[in-house]
Amino acid sequence: QGCTQKYIVKNYFYYYLFKFSAALGEEIFYITFLPFTYWNIDHSVSRRMIIVWSIVMYIGQVSKDILKWPRPLSPPVVKLEMRTNAEYGMPSTHAMAATAISFSFFIATMNLYKYPFELGLAAAFVFSTLVCLSRLYTGMHTVLDVIGGALISAVLLVLLYPAWDTIDHLLLTSPFCPLFSIVVPLVLCYNYPKLDYYSPTRGDTTTILGAAAGASVGFWLNNQYAASAYTSRSVQPGFPLITVVSVLARFFVGILVVLLTRWLMKSVVLGVLGYHYKFPIRDLEARRRLEVEVPYKFVTYSSVGFTATVIVPLLHELLGLM
Repeated sequence: QGCTQKYIVKNYFYYYLFKFSAALGEEIFYITFLPFTYWNIDHSVSRRMIIVWSIVMYIGQVSKDILKWPRPLSPPVVKLEMRTNAEYGMPSTHAMAATAISFSFFIATMNLYKYPFELGLAAAFVFSTLVCLSRLYTGMHTVLDVIGGALISAVLLVLLYPAWDTIDHLLLTSPFCPLFSIVVPLVLCYNYPKLDYYSPTRGDTTTILGAAAGASVGFWLNNQYAASAYTSRSVQPGFPLITVVSVLARFFVGILVVLLTRWLMKSVVLGVLGYHYKFPIRDLEARRRLEVEVPYKFVTYSSVGFTATVIVPLLHELLGLM
């Protein structure tokens, strides 16, 4: 209701800064930064980030629908977003994702690359802080929601860090990895906590777990049949302009393929489900049903994850961009 409240922007710097910062905790960031890391920085870093991100986000999303803490009341708060207003507030999954991604990236790279420890720590802190503050500025969370999300994410990082290498090894070498990566997320999605009304949390959770499942299968397949994943291809030294052009070329080619995959799979899967369950593709209420939403989003985004880790690198090699 508060999303229709009128407001006047008095400080455009803060307005655009925090609107941009809020986007760093949404799909547009995940679908660009995580693949970019895999294509251009380091495979092992990308794998660890995706593992941590999927676990942290699942716990955060489920916690929201178990705790059922309301978002800030509007008025007095002015809410600048519409979609996420249907979700509960505690914990802030934006704060959780920002903390998990920034600090897992910092921890995973600090022993691989030579840069000042203080600089990496400050960058992770600034990134997560901006996203956390954006949730307050946009009126979507209380201070407690944001602090709770950041602390939960930090605790999960501490608990997961000792098992990083073990999880990564199993992810690459276990013959059961593909089956485990698909079945477990699907079971979690179909058994997501039920609410009295529709909330986008189940769909968002399915999107995240689907993307991680597809990427995990891709990691395993690459290690079994392609170059060893333990020999990660980091950004190569050389003439700076050539390096930048190569990085940008890999990124834009990859993103184009990923977005085409998402569009194609979304159209195909929704078409098949619509034919099976007898509903028009544009029927939003039908698309929110459990038997439609979970397979539609899981298949779509697992295809995106698989494409990003298997198809795109093969295309890069074919185009001579490796």
